[in-house]
Amino acid sequence: MTTNNLTSPTFREAFLFWLKLGFISFGGPAGQIAIMHDFLVDKKKWISNSRFMHALNYCMLLPGPEAQQLAIYTGWLLHGKKGGVVAGVLFVLPSMLMLAMLSMLYVMFGNVPLVGALLTGLKAAVMAIILTALIRIARKAWVSRFHIILSLISFVLIYWWKLPFTIVIIGAILLAVLYARLIQPQTNQRDDRIANDDEQRYFIHRDSMHIQTVSPVRNALKVFFTCFILWCLPAVLIFLTGSEVAFWKSLILFFTEAAFVTFGGAYAVLPFVAQVSVEKFQWLSAAQMLDGLALGETTPGPLIMVLAFVGFMAGYHQYQAGLLAGIAGLCITTWYTFLPGFFFILAGAPFIERSKDNLTLNKALSVVSAVVVGVIAGLTVYLSEKILFITSHGVLQPDYRQWMWFIISVVALVRFKINLIVWIGISLLMGLIRFFIEG
Repeated sequence: MTTNNLTSPTFREAFLFWLKLGFISFGGPAGQIAIMHDFLVDKKKWISNSRFMHALNYCMLLPGPEAQQLAIYTGWLLHGKKGGVVAGVLFVLPSMLMLAMLSMLYVMFGNVPLVGALLTGLKAAVMAIILTALIRIARKAWVSRFHIILSLISFVLIYWWKLPFTIVIIGAILLAVLYARLIQPQTNQRDDRIANDDEQRYFIHRDSMHIQTVSPVRNALKVFFTCFILWCLPAVLIFLTGSEVAFWKSLILFFTEAAFVTFGGAYAVLPFVAQVSVEKFQWLSAAQMLDGLALGETTPGPLIMVLAFVGFMAGYHQYQAGLLAGIAGLCITTWYTFLPGFFFILAGAPFIERSKDNLTLNKALSVVSAVVVGVIAGLTVYLSEKILFITSHGVLQPDYRQWMWFIISVVALVRFKINLIVWIGISLLMGLIRFFIEG
Protein backbone atom coordinates (compact mmCIF):
# COMPACT_ATOMS: atom_id res chain seq x y z
CA MET A 1 0.00 0.00 0.00
CA THR A 2 1.10 3.55 -0.48
CA THR A 3 1.86 5.33 2.73
CA ASN A 4 2.39 8.84 3.90
CA ASN A 5 4.94 10.00 6.46
CA LEU A 6 3.15 8.30 9.33
CA THR A 7 4.89 5.36 10.99
CA SER A 8 3.66 1.99 9.81
CA PRO A 9 1.92 0.07 12.63
CA THR A 10 3.93 -3.04 13.41
CA PHE A 11 2.28 -6.45 13.51
CA ARG A 12 3.10 -6.64 17.23
CA GLU A 13 1.29 -3.35 17.92
CA ALA A 14 -1.76 -4.55 16.01
CA PHE A 15 -1.63 -7.97 17.69
CA LEU A 16 -1.64 -6.38 21.15
CA PHE A 17 -4.62 -4.19 20.21
CA TRP A 18 -6.67 -7.12 18.88
CA LEU A 19 -5.81 -9.12 21.99
CA LYS A 20 -6.88 -6.24 24.21
CA LEU A 21 -10.05 -5.72 22.17
CA GLY A 22 -11.01 -9.36 22.71
CA PHE A 23 -11.11 -8.77 26.47
CA ILE A 24 -12.84 -5.35 26.51
CA SER A 25 -15.31 -5.59 23.62
CA PHE A 26 -18.45 -5.31 25.72
CA GLY A 27 -21.64 -3.62 24.57
CA GLY A 28 -22.50 -5.68 21.50
CA PRO A 29 -21.75 -4.43 17.98
CA ALA A 30 -22.36 -0.79 18.90
CA GLY A 31 -19.78 -0.90 21.69
CA GLN A 32 -17.28 -2.97 19.71
CA ILE A 33 -17.45 -0.69 16.65
CA ALA A 34 -17.11 2.29 18.99
CA ILE A 35 -13.95 0.92 20.60
CA MET A 36 -12.38 0.08 17.22
CA HIS A 37 -13.19 3.52 15.82
CA ASP A 38 -11.82 5.23 18.92
CA PHE A 39 -8.50 3.37 18.71
CA LEU A 40 -7.89 2.83 14.98
CA VAL A 41 -9.22 6.15 13.69
CA ASP A 42 -9.10 8.71 16.48
CA LYS A 43 -6.15 7.67 18.64
CA LYS A 44 -3.67 5.80 16.45
CA LYS A 45 -4.74 7.22 13.06
CA TRP A 46 -3.98 3.89 11.44
CA ILE A 47 -7.13 4.04 9.30
CA SER A 48 -9.03 7.09 8.09
CA ASN A 49 -12.72 7.47 8.84
CA SER A 50 -13.63 7.08 5.16
CA ARG A 51 -11.83 3.72 4.91
CA PHE A 52 -13.26 2.60 8.26
CA MET A 53 -16.82 3.43 7.15
CA HIS A 54 -16.21 1.87 3.72
CA ALA A 55 -15.32 -1.40 5.47
CA LEU A 56 -18.18 -1.08 7.97
CA ASN A 57 -20.75 -0.54 5.22
CA TYR A 58 -19.71 -3.81 3.57
CA CYS A 59 -19.77 -5.70 6.88
CA MET A 60 -23.26 -4.43 7.67
CA LEU A 61 -24.53 -6.02 4.46
CA LEU A 62 -23.24 -9.49 5.42
CA PRO A 63 -24.71 -12.22 7.59
CA GLY A 64 -22.86 -12.85 10.80
CA PRO A 65 -21.40 -10.59 13.53
CA GLU A 66 -20.55 -7.32 11.78
CA ALA A 67 -18.14 -6.13 14.48
CA GLN A 68 -16.00 -9.26 14.22
CA GLN A 69 -16.03 -9.00 10.42
CA LEU A 70 -15.00 -5.36 10.70
CA ALA A 71 -12.06 -6.46 12.88
CA ILE A 72 -11.06 -9.00 10.21
CA TYR A 73 -11.35 -6.35 7.47
CA THR A 74 -9.29 -3.71 9.29
CA GLY A 75 -6.75 -6.33 10.36
CA TRP A 76 -6.47 -7.35 6.69
CA LEU A 77 -5.98 -3.73 5.65
CA LEU A 78 -3.13 -3.36 8.11
CA HIS A 79 -1.27 -6.65 7.64
CA GLY A 80 -2.93 -8.73 4.95
CA LYS A 81 -4.49 -12.14 5.52
CA LYS A 82 -2.30 -12.79 8.55
CA GLY A 83 -3.57 -9.61 10.15
CA GLY A 84 -7.19 -10.41 9.28
CA VAL A 85 -7.02 -13.93 10.72
CA VAL A 86 -5.36 -12.75 13.93
CA ALA A 87 -7.87 -9.91 14.39
CA GLY A 88 -10.83 -12.21 13.83
CA VAL A 89 -9.55 -15.01 16.09
CA LEU A 90 -8.57 -12.73 18.97
CA PHE A 91 -11.93 -10.97 18.72
CA VAL A 92 -13.65 -14.27 19.55
CA LEU A 93 -11.13 -16.33 21.54
CA PRO A 94 -11.25 -14.50 24.93
CA SER A 95 -15.05 -14.51 24.86
CA MET A 96 -15.11 -18.23 24.03
CA LEU A 97 -12.71 -19.07 26.89
CA MET A 98 -14.67 -16.96 29.39
CA LEU A 99 -17.98 -18.46 28.28
CA ALA A 100 -16.54 -21.97 28.56
CA MET A 101 -15.50 -21.25 32.14
CA LEU A 102 -18.87 -19.67 33.00
CA SER A 103 -20.76 -22.53 31.35
CA MET A 104 -18.93 -25.10 33.49
CA LEU A 105 -19.60 -23.04 36.63
CA TYR A 106 -23.24 -22.73 35.57
CA VAL A 107 -23.86 -26.49 35.27
CA MET A 108 -21.93 -27.20 38.48
CA PHE A 109 -23.14 -24.39 40.74
CA GLY A 110 -25.95 -22.54 38.96
CA ASN A 111 -25.86 -18.79 38.22
CA VAL A 112 -22.79 -16.90 39.40
CA PRO A 113 -24.04 -13.57 40.84
CA LEU A 114 -20.51 -12.23 41.37
CA VAL A 115 -19.94 -12.14 37.60
CA GLY A 116 -23.06 -10.09 36.96
CA ALA A 117 -22.28 -7.71 39.83
CA LEU A 118 -18.67 -7.31 38.71
CA LEU A 119 -19.84 -6.09 35.31
CA THR A 120 -22.59 -3.77 36.57
CA GLY A 121 -20.33 -0.70 36.65
CA LEU A 122 -18.66 -1.72 33.41
CA LYS A 123 -21.97 -1.67 31.52
CA ALA A 124 -22.55 2.00 32.36
CA ALA A 125 -19.00 2.81 31.24
CA VAL A 126 -19.60 0.93 27.98
CA MET A 127 -22.68 3.08 27.38
CA ALA A 128 -20.47 6.16 27.69
CA ILE A 129 -17.96 4.68 25.21
CA ILE A 130 -20.76 3.91 22.73
CA LEU A 131 -22.35 7.35 23.01
CA THR A 132 -19.13 9.30 22.51
CA ALA A 133 -18.11 7.15 19.53
CA LEU A 134 -21.59 7.41 17.99
CA ILE A 135 -21.31 11.21 18.09
CA ARG A 136 -17.91 11.11 16.38
CA ILE A 137 -19.09 8.70 13.67
CA ALA A 138 -22.27 10.69 13.09
CA ARG A 139 -20.35 13.94 12.62
CA LYS A 140 -18.33 12.35 9.82
CA ALA A 141 -21.26 10.52 8.21
CA TRP A 142 -23.57 13.55 8.21
CA VAL A 143 -22.22 15.35 5.16
CA SER A 144 -25.59 16.99 4.41
CA ARG A 145 -29.07 17.50 5.87
CA PHE A 146 -30.25 14.65 3.66
CA HIS A 147 -27.89 12.26 5.47
CA ILE A 148 -29.07 13.49 8.88
CA ILE A 149 -32.69 12.85 7.88
CA LEU A 150 -31.76 9.35 6.69
CA SER A 151 -30.16 8.57 10.06
CA LEU A 152 -33.28 9.72 11.88
CA ILE A 153 -35.54 7.68 9.60
CA SER A 154 -33.47 4.51 10.02
CA PHE A 155 -33.47 5.04 13.79
CA VAL A 156 -37.26 5.29 13.84
CA LEU A 157 -37.65 2.23 11.61
CA ILE A 158 -35.30 0.09 13.71
CA TYR A 159 -36.16 1.28 17.21
CA TRP A 160 -39.79 2.40 17.11
CA TRP A 161 -41.29 0.37 14.27
CA LYS A 162 -39.10 -2.70 15.00
CA LEU A 163 -38.56 -3.17 11.27
CA PRO A 164 -36.15 -6.04 10.47
CA PHE A 165 -32.58 -4.91 9.98
CA THR A 166 -32.39 -6.64 6.59
CA ILE A 167 -35.34 -4.66 5.20
CA VAL A 168 -33.85 -1.37 6.40
CA ILE A 169 -30.49 -2.13 4.74
CA ILE A 170 -32.11 -3.28 1.48
CA GLY A 171 -34.15 -0.08 1.44
CA ALA A 172 -30.95 1.88 2.08
CA ILE A 173 -29.22 0.19 -0.87
CA LEU A 174 -32.11 0.99 -3.23
CA LEU A 175 -32.18 4.58 -2.02
CA ALA A 176 -28.40 4.78 -2.34
CA VAL A 177 -28.52 3.74 -5.99
CA LEU A 178 -31.18 6.37 -6.68
CA TYR A 179 -29.21 9.02 -4.79
CA ALA A 180 -25.98 8.24 -6.63
CA ARG A 181 -27.71 8.56 -10.01
CA LEU A 182 -29.53 11.82 -9.23
CA ILE A 183 -26.76 13.77 -7.51
CA GLN A 184 -24.17 15.16 -9.93
CA PRO A 185 -20.52 14.37 -9.07
CA GLN A 186 -19.44 18.00 -9.17
CA THR A 187 -21.74 18.92 -6.29
CA ASN A 188 -19.28 17.41 -3.84
CA GLN A 189 -15.98 18.37 -5.46
CA ARG A 190 -15.08 20.88 -2.79
CA ASP A 191 -16.02 18.48 0.03
CA ASP A 192 -13.91 15.73 -1.57
CA ARG A 193 -10.86 18.01 -1.79
CA ILE A 194 -11.20 18.96 1.89
CA ALA A 195 -11.69 15.33 2.83
CA ASN A 196 -8.60 14.30 0.90
CA ASP A 197 -6.52 16.91 2.75
CA ASP A 198 -7.76 15.42 6.02
CA GLU A 199 -7.09 11.89 4.73
CA GLN A 200 -3.33 12.46 4.62
CA ARG A 201 -3.23 12.46 8.42
CA TYR A 202 -3.83 8.69 8.43
CA PHE A 203 -1.57 5.74 7.62
CA ILE A 204 -4.27 4.04 5.53
CA HIS A 205 -6.36 6.64 3.78
CA ARG A 206 -8.53 7.14 0.73
CA ASP A 207 -5.59 7.09 -1.70
CA SER A 208 -3.82 4.08 -0.14
CA MET A 209 -3.63 0.91 -2.22
CA HIS A 210 -3.74 -2.43 -0.46
CA ILE A 211 -1.08 -4.92 -1.53
CA GLN A 212 -2.72 -7.77 -3.48
CA THR A 213 -0.31 -10.30 -4.97
CA VAL A 214 -2.98 -12.30 -6.81
CA SER A 215 -6.15 -11.33 -8.66
CA PRO A 216 -9.28 -10.96 -6.51
CA VAL A 217 -10.89 -13.91 -8.31
CA ARG A 218 -7.93 -16.23 -7.67
CA ASN A 219 -7.77 -14.98 -4.09
CA ALA A 220 -11.49 -15.68 -3.59
CA LEU A 221 -11.10 -19.23 -4.93
CA LYS A 222 -8.12 -19.90 -2.64
CA VAL A 223 -10.00 -18.57 0.38
CA PHE A 224 -13.09 -20.62 -0.54
CA PHE A 225 -11.18 -23.91 -0.77
CA THR A 226 -9.26 -23.15 2.42
CA CYS A 227 -12.47 -22.42 4.33
CA PHE A 228 -14.13 -25.51 2.83
CA ILE A 229 -11.28 -27.70 4.09
CA LEU A 230 -11.49 -26.05 7.51
CA TRP A 231 -15.27 -26.64 7.51
CA CYS A 232 -14.78 -30.33 6.71
CA LEU A 233 -11.96 -30.94 9.19
CA PRO A 234 -13.94 -31.27 12.48
CA ALA A 235 -16.67 -33.22 10.68
CA VAL A 236 -14.13 -35.74 9.36
CA LEU A 237 -12.51 -36.12 12.80
CA ILE A 238 -15.92 -36.77 14.37
CA PHE A 239 -16.80 -39.29 11.68
CA LEU A 240 -13.53 -41.14 12.26
CA THR A 241 -14.18 -41.40 16.01
CA GLY A 242 -17.63 -42.89 15.34
CA SER A 243 -19.05 -41.39 18.55
CA GLU A 244 -22.60 -39.97 18.38
CA VAL A 245 -22.13 -39.07 14.72
CA ALA A 246 -25.81 -38.23 14.18
CA PHE A 247 -25.76 -35.74 17.08
CA TRP A 248 -22.60 -33.97 15.93
CA LYS A 249 -23.88 -33.89 12.34
CA SER A 250 -27.06 -32.12 13.51
CA LEU A 251 -24.99 -29.67 15.56
CA ILE A 252 -22.64 -28.84 12.67
CA LEU A 253 -25.36 -28.44 10.04
CA PHE A 254 -27.62 -26.38 12.30
CA PHE A 255 -24.99 -23.86 13.36
CA THR A 256 -23.64 -23.61 9.82
CA GLU A 257 -27.17 -22.71 8.73
CA ALA A 258 -27.50 -20.22 11.60
CA ALA A 259 -24.24 -18.53 10.54
CA PHE A 260 -25.70 -17.77 7.11
CA VAL A 261 -29.04 -16.37 8.31
CA THR A 262 -27.77 -13.97 10.99
CA PHE A 263 -28.64 -10.82 9.08
CA GLY A 264 -29.29 -8.09 11.61
CA GLY A 265 -27.09 -9.50 14.33
CA ALA A 266 -27.66 -11.79 17.28
CA TYR A 267 -31.12 -10.54 18.28
CA ALA A 268 -32.42 -11.41 14.81
CA VAL A 269 -31.18 -15.02 14.93
CA LEU A 270 -31.66 -15.87 18.61
CA PRO A 271 -35.43 -16.54 18.34
CA PHE A 272 -34.71 -18.98 15.49
CA VAL A 273 -31.93 -20.71 17.44
CA ALA A 274 -33.99 -20.85 20.63
CA GLN A 275 -36.99 -22.39 18.90
CA VAL A 276 -35.04 -25.10 17.06
CA SER A 277 -32.56 -25.99 19.82
CA VAL A 278 -35.20 -26.04 22.59
CA GLU A 279 -38.28 -27.42 20.84
CA LYS A 280 -36.89 -29.57 18.03
CA PHE A 281 -33.56 -30.91 19.27
CA GLN A 282 -34.22 -30.42 23.01
CA TRP A 283 -30.57 -29.64 23.62
CA LEU A 284 -31.53 -27.38 26.55
CA SER A 285 -34.60 -25.93 28.25
CA ALA A 286 -36.14 -22.51 27.61
CA ALA A 287 -34.97 -21.35 31.06
CA GLN A 288 -31.42 -22.48 30.29
CA MET A 289 -31.59 -20.60 26.99
CA LEU A 290 -32.42 -17.39 28.88
CA ASP A 291 -29.61 -18.06 31.34
CA GLY A 292 -27.26 -18.54 28.38
CA LEU A 293 -28.30 -15.18 26.98
CA ALA A 294 -27.47 -13.58 30.35
CA LEU A 295 -24.07 -15.28 30.39
CA GLY A 296 -23.43 -14.15 26.80
CA GLU A 297 -24.17 -10.55 27.76
CA THR A 298 -21.66 -10.67 30.63
CA THR A 299 -18.75 -11.71 28.42
CA PRO A 300 -16.89 -9.59 25.87
CA GLY A 301 -17.12 -10.34 22.17
CA PRO A 302 -20.15 -10.66 19.90
CA LEU A 303 -23.48 -11.52 21.54
CA ILE A 304 -23.90 -14.28 18.96
CA MET A 305 -21.40 -16.12 21.17
CA VAL A 306 -24.46 -17.22 23.15
CA LEU A 307 -24.78 -19.89 20.45
CA ALA A 308 -21.62 -21.43 21.92
CA PHE A 309 -23.48 -21.85 25.22
CA VAL A 310 -26.20 -23.73 23.33
CA GLY A 311 -23.51 -25.99 21.88
CA PHE A 312 -22.07 -26.54 25.34
CA MET A 313 -25.43 -27.55 26.81
CA ALA A 314 -26.14 -29.79 23.81
CA GLY A 315 -22.91 -31.75 24.29
CA TYR A 316 -23.29 -31.74 28.07
CA HIS A 317 -26.76 -33.28 27.94
CA GLN A 318 -26.02 -35.66 25.04
CA TYR A 319 -23.22 -37.28 27.04
CA GLN A 320 -25.11 -37.34 30.38
CA ALA A 321 -23.54 -34.38 32.16
CA GLY A 322 -20.23 -34.68 30.39
CA LEU A 323 -18.14 -31.53 30.84
CA LEU A 324 -15.63 -32.50 28.15
CA ALA A 325 -18.45 -33.15 25.69
CA GLY A 326 -19.88 -29.75 26.62
CA ILE A 327 -16.56 -28.06 25.89
CA ALA A 328 -16.35 -29.94 22.58
CA GLY A 329 -19.85 -28.76 21.71
CA LEU A 330 -18.93 -25.18 22.58
CA CYS A 331 -15.76 -25.28 20.46
CA ILE A 332 -17.48 -26.86 17.45
CA THR A 333 -20.36 -24.37 17.63
CA THR A 334 -17.91 -21.46 17.78
CA TRP A 335 -15.97 -22.87 14.82
CA TYR A 336 -19.00 -23.16 12.54
CA THR A 337 -20.59 -19.90 13.70
CA PHE A 338 -17.58 -17.70 12.92
CA LEU A 339 -15.80 -19.47 10.05
CA PRO A 340 -18.11 -17.96 7.35
CA GLY A 341 -17.15 -14.45 8.48
CA PHE A 342 -13.52 -15.07 7.58
CA PHE A 343 -14.58 -16.25 4.13
CA PHE A 344 -16.83 -13.23 3.49
CA ILE A 345 -14.07 -10.76 4.37
CA LEU A 346 -10.89 -12.41 3.11
CA ALA A 347 -12.58 -13.34 -0.19
CA GLY A 348 -14.69 -10.21 -0.63
CA ALA A 349 -12.50 -7.40 0.73
CA PRO A 350 -10.21 -7.22 -2.36
CA PHE A 351 -13.28 -6.63 -4.55
CA ILE A 352 -14.61 -4.00 -2.14
CA GLU A 353 -11.24 -2.22 -2.06
CA ARG A 354 -11.33 -1.84 -5.85
CA SER A 355 -14.53 0.16 -5.51
CA LYS A 356 -13.22 2.75 -3.06
CA ASP A 357 -12.32 5.24 -5.84
CA ASN A 358 -15.67 4.90 -7.59
CA LEU A 359 -17.32 8.28 -6.97
CA THR A 360 -20.81 7.07 -7.78
CA LEU A 361 -20.48 4.07 -5.48
CA ASN A 362 -19.00 6.20 -2.71
CA LYS A 363 -21.99 8.53 -2.93
CA ALA A 364 -24.24 5.51 -2.62
CA LEU A 365 -22.25 4.18 0.33
CA SER A 366 -22.53 7.56 2.05
CA VAL A 367 -26.26 6.85 2.19
CA VAL A 368 -25.58 3.46 3.75
CA SER A 369 -23.24 5.17 6.25
CA ALA A 370 -26.03 7.51 7.31
CA VAL A 371 -28.41 4.57 7.73
CA VAL A 372 -25.76 2.71 9.75
CA VAL A 373 -25.57 5.67 12.14
CA GLY A 374 -29.31 5.35 12.68
CA VAL A 375 -29.00 1.60 13.23
CA ILE A 376 -26.20 2.06 15.80
CA ALA A 377 -28.28 4.77 17.48
CA GLY A 378 -31.16 2.32 17.74
CA LEU A 379 -28.89 -0.30 19.32
CA THR A 380 -27.55 2.36 21.69
CA VAL A 381 -31.02 3.31 22.93
CA TYR A 382 -31.96 -0.36 23.22
CA LEU A 383 -28.87 -1.03 25.35
CA SER A 384 -29.54 2.06 27.47
CA GLU A 385 -32.96 0.65 28.38
CA LYS A 386 -31.28 -2.52 29.63
CA ILE A 387 -28.43 -0.78 31.45
CA LEU A 388 -29.59 2.65 32.62
CA PHE A 389 -33.20 1.78 33.49
CA ILE A 390 -35.03 -0.80 35.57
CA THR A 391 -38.51 -2.13 34.95
CA SER A 392 -40.96 -1.71 37.82
CA HIS A 393 -44.55 -2.85 37.32
CA GLY A 394 -44.05 -2.78 33.57
CA VAL A 395 -42.75 0.82 33.59
CA LEU A 396 -39.18 1.90 32.85
CA GLN A 397 -37.63 3.88 35.67
CA PRO A 398 -34.13 5.41 35.81
CA ASP A 399 -31.48 3.45 37.66
CA TYR A 400 -29.88 6.44 39.34
CA ARG A 401 -26.70 4.61 40.35
CA GLN A 402 -26.09 3.51 36.77
CA TRP A 403 -26.91 6.97 35.46
CA MET A 404 -24.43 8.51 37.89
CA TRP A 405 -21.63 6.19 36.76
CA PHE A 406 -22.58 6.76 33.12
CA ILE A 407 -22.27 10.55 33.52
CA ILE A 408 -19.01 10.20 35.46
CA SER A 409 -17.70 7.95 32.68
CA VAL A 410 -18.59 10.47 29.95
CA VAL A 411 -16.80 13.24 31.85
CA ALA A 412 -13.76 11.02 32.54
CA LEU A 413 -13.43 9.90 28.92
CA VAL A 414 -14.29 13.16 27.16
CA ARG A 415 -13.20 15.93 29.50
CA PHE A 416 -10.21 14.33 31.23
CA LYS A 417 -9.22 11.92 28.41
CA ILE A 418 -8.65 9.03 30.83
CA ASN A 419 -7.26 5.94 29.12
CA LEU A 420 -10.03 3.58 28.04
CA ILE A 421 -8.43 0.47 29.55
CA VAL A 422 -7.78 2.24 32.85
CA TRP A 423 -11.41 3.35 33.04
CA ILE A 424 -12.70 -0.15 32.27
CA GLY A 425 -10.57 -1.45 35.16
CA ILE A 426 -11.94 1.26 37.48
CA SER A 427 -15.50 0.39 36.41
CA LEU A 428 -14.96 -3.31 37.14
CA LEU A 429 -13.62 -2.38 40.56
CA MET A 430 -16.69 -0.23 41.24
CA GLY A 431 -18.96 -3.17 40.41
CA LEU A 432 -16.98 -5.36 42.81
CA ILE A 433 -17.25 -2.78 45.60
CA ARG A 434 -21.01 -2.49 45.07
CA PHE A 435 -21.36 -6.27 45.23
CA PHE A 436 -19.72 -6.52 48.68
CA ILE A 437 -21.45 -3.38 50.05
CA GLU A 438 -24.91 -4.47 48.94
CA GLY A 439 -24.36 -8.09 49.83
